[in-house]
Amino acid sequence: MARQTVVYVLWVVYVCQAAANTHPNIIIMLMDDMGWGDLGVFGEPSKETPNLDLMATQGMLFPNFYTANPLCSPSRAALLTGRLPVRNGFYTTNGHARNAYTPQEIVGGMSEDEILLPELLKKNDYVSKIIGKWHLGHRTRYLPLNHGFDEWFGAPNCHVGPYNNSFRPNIPVYNNSLMKGRYFEEFGINVKTGESNLTQIYLKEGLDFISRQVAARQPFFLYWAPDATHAPVYASKRFLGKSKRGRYGDAVMELDHSIGQILSRLVSLGIDNNTMVFFSSDNGAAVMSGPLESGSNGPFLCGKQTTFEGGMREPAIAWWPGRIPAGTVSAQLGSVMDLFTTSLAVAGLVPPDDRIIDGIDLSPVLFNNSLVNRPIFYYRGNQLMAVRVGQYKAHYWTWSNSWEEFNKGINFCPGQEVPGVTTHTQEEHAIQPIIFHLGRDPGERYPISVLSGEYRDVLRYVTAVVEQHQKDLIPGTPQLNMCDLAVMNWSPPGCEQLNKCLKGPESKPWKCDWPH
Repeated sequence: MARQTVVYVLWVVYVCQAAANTHPNIIIMLMDDMGWGDLGVFGEPSKETPNLDLMATQGMLFPNFYTANPLCSPSRAALLTGRLPVRNGFYTTNGHARNAYTPQEIVGGMSEDEILLPELLKKNDYVSKIIGKWHLGHRTRYLPLNHGFDEWFGAPNCHVGPYNNSFRPNIPVYNNSLMKGRYFEEFGINVKTGESNLTQIYLKEGLDFISRQVAARQPFFLYWAPDATHAPVYASKRFLGKSKRGRYGDAVMELDHSIGQILSRLVSLGIDNNTMVFFSSDNGAAVMSGPLESGSNGPFLCGKQTTFEGGMREPAIAWWPGRIPAGTVSAQLGSVMDLFTTSLAVAGLVPPDDRIIDGIDLSPVLFNNSLVNRPIFYYRGNQLMAVRVGQYKAHYWTWSNSWEEFNKGINFCPGQEVPGVTTHTQEEHAIQPIIFHLGRDPGERYPISVLSGEYRDVLRYVTAVVEQHQKDLIPGTPQLNMCDLAVMNWSPPGCEQLNKCLKGPESKPWKCDWPH
């Protein structure tokens, strides 16, 4: 027994020494449609997130952290490229100020001209894995293993459905480059009860990957992107019915538990002090889905799809024991694009110098609690809707959703309509932008008077920031303009072995229609 104990201790010491001799590991946890107000540390009273709340007390909390777009695909593209969607091509020019993403019928995807984070990390021998939702193009040339990732377990699209596989196929789930089944089929999701084991599968994949890389003495990048909080929300049987907020809260509880398991694994392997972990969400809560299928954006206005604070301000926590001071709350304006630049800095690498990178290096913030002056730009499509500079936010365009959609019962701002602000027609305010002080008015309800000296001073400064941004802006080729039923997930790679190939229609491309 004593000899076994000695061997175990020596193995732990060996693993810890091996980990200490490598570049720091990087884990980015990106939730789907999770709102700022869903965390206990931000005031949610339902006690669903004890592990995330503990993560915040052990690390750094960012109350002023933003995504790069109020919709899934563009924000994920921004994270992995460090660039605004209008630069990396994840936008549409079909209709003014429209949001766009990658549904099954989209023709485009991640451009070969873009350089993704895992591609750059290879320079320092990182092994990279994505687990969960990709959402950056589902045709073979756009999939993760063709853009720098070494491993993948997950799906190219969200788990919407089920479909009948005749007019629209169910979404495939991949293990690396081959599909292993489809959502609602081999990978079950019970829409009636909300039961699914997918989060548990994603957790196991993450834990196994971490353990394998430690055993191989290999630095790693894990992009853990579960989608349980995207409608239709789901949770495993162990968590169903456990939350005070219904099925959505159940999903949050399971994700929180999974994050706790991942952090515990880092500690047990002795690599917690050599691993940077960052948690956030791809956009605000989808409040249009109703209270049982969506979360909370706290005090902020509206939600997903909008460029109001509820659509783009996200929960965010950085964790790195021994490096990031515990219990810190940062006033830094952060962006999901910063994870690209910061991860490179942590890995001892620099961003490409042949393109504009919008993400900044947050290392001074994380390690010294410094503040870096930077603006936040709010886009829909290729239209700059608003900008935040310091505590001030200026809206150059306002729009929630169209009257046509609103009259069908789709409401991006339920119970929060602000006259002249949450407009159902696109309203331009270029000459006289609507300006809010977010410190005094986080809900964007009380515009600063255009007759005040404060307004004039802010407008002068913000105008200079916007003019410089637009001067340097070279939009990328839009990837989200064309649709075609023939490109849907009819016959993904690996379908032959499973006898899961489907016959699709002839190619008849059309310009995609984006209502919002």
